[in-house]
Amino acid sequence: MPNVIGTIRHIFQYPVKSMAGVCLDTASLGWHGLEGDRRFAFRCAADKSGFPWLTASRLPELLLYKPLRQPELESKYPTHVLTPGGRELELRSEELQAELAQKHGSAVELMQLNHGIFDEAPVSIISLETILEMGREAGRELDVRRFRPNIVVETNSFEPFAEDSWLGRSVCFGAEADSPAVSIAMRDERCVMINLDPETAEKDTSVTKAAVGLNGNHAGVYATVICVGELAVGQKVYLR
Repeated sequence: MPNVIGTIRHIFQYPVKSMAGVCLDTASLGWHGLEGDRRFAFRCAADKSGFPWLTASRLPELLLYKPLRQPELESKYPTHVLTPGGRELELRSEELQAELAQKHGSAVELMQLNHGIFDEAPVSIISLETILEMGREAGRELDVRRFRPNIVVETNSFEPFAEDSWLGRSVCFGAEADSPAVSIAMRDERCVMINLDPETAEKDTSVTKAAVGLNGNHAGVYATVICVGELAVGQKVYLR
């Protein structure tokens, strides 16, 4: 019998890799993560490596670009982007591409991958207690969006970094046998992006220092999907 370990407190989708996320009340969990999550990314045209994506670690201001979806089109994908300067540009426009290329200093191009563009695995989870503990260590309140999670869980144990103990086990969102579920694959080793304020893109290295000092630079976990279904804020979380 699975044990109740907490409750979903936040769900986030990131339509364009490294751009601002969208906070959701409900989301569909498919075999390739949350529906519509990280299906677009800008590729650095001159980068021939295995990770050519334009991310906020290369261009911090990318966090301030907000993907927009036109509800009347009933599309699961964004159609426009609100820039930090207040302009609303089409996602596929040459104008947006040129603006990002100018800020980055070299050419970029928009890519769409139906299965998503992920760093390690399609679902990222972190506990609210882990974020609060890192904030205490850093001496400031931390916006959960710094950690770019798909799912934020408030645990019943109230222990920071409790998600490390889920490694190799299944986490289910709901008590039914066919409830959506993921397999916890690995701990999330953090990069410099957690230092960036999601509202201003300003850097504060105390956040990485807190991650390193408290938990060897790990905060949260990555997961793969083993059962698809619907997620909702307030849903109970079970460990198998």
